[in-house]
Amino acid sequence: MEALITSFGMVAIAEIGDKTQLLSFVLAARFRGQHGRVILGIFIATIFNHALAASAGDWVAQNVSADIMRWTLGALFLAFAAWALIPDTLDEDATKATKYGALLTTLVLFFLAEMGDKTQLATVALGAKYTDIVMVSIGTTCGMMAANVPAVLIGEKLAERFPLSRMRFVAALLFALFGLLILMRVDFGLALSP
Repeated sequence: MEALITSFGMVAIAEIGDKTQLLSFVLAARFRGQHGRVILGIFIATIFNHALAASAGDWVAQNVSADIMRWTLGALFLAFAAWALIPDTLDEDATKATKYGALLTTLVLFFLAEMGDKTQLATVALGAKYTDIVMVSIGTTCGMMAANVPAVLIGEKLAERFPLSRMRFVAALLFALFGLLILMRVDFGLALSP
């Protein structure tokens, strides 16, 4: 039970203001009126991603240096900053259907965005610390949902008041800031070592 509670608390707190939470806002704005599909996509992506991360916990803890993790995470944040500035499909008419729909788009984007993310790294660390990777996966997934479901529900309302171009610019600034802070070794208060 400790693995479940610790995993839930750590990830729910770490996800606040995280790039995947920002992605939740953007997806909710992009797919207005399709909250259920966006939330389901986030859930499926998270459960698969975090199950893999918890399973990989022992290997990562023993074989990957903290510096490599820091550089990888910093580079990913900077890459998402650049991606957030690209106006392509984010500024299209929100009622226009995309090629893959809300569920598949959310699933793929959220799964990829979570790769190398601090909550995924926390899940890896928790998987290394606790032997019950099922409880770790359930706890971290519930923590992600606790942080991202409200983001999806609020995201559509934000889109009504703020244009996506402004949201994209703010998200890019936040991603870049987080990336630079990680590269400069600024501690966010999330202990990733088991």
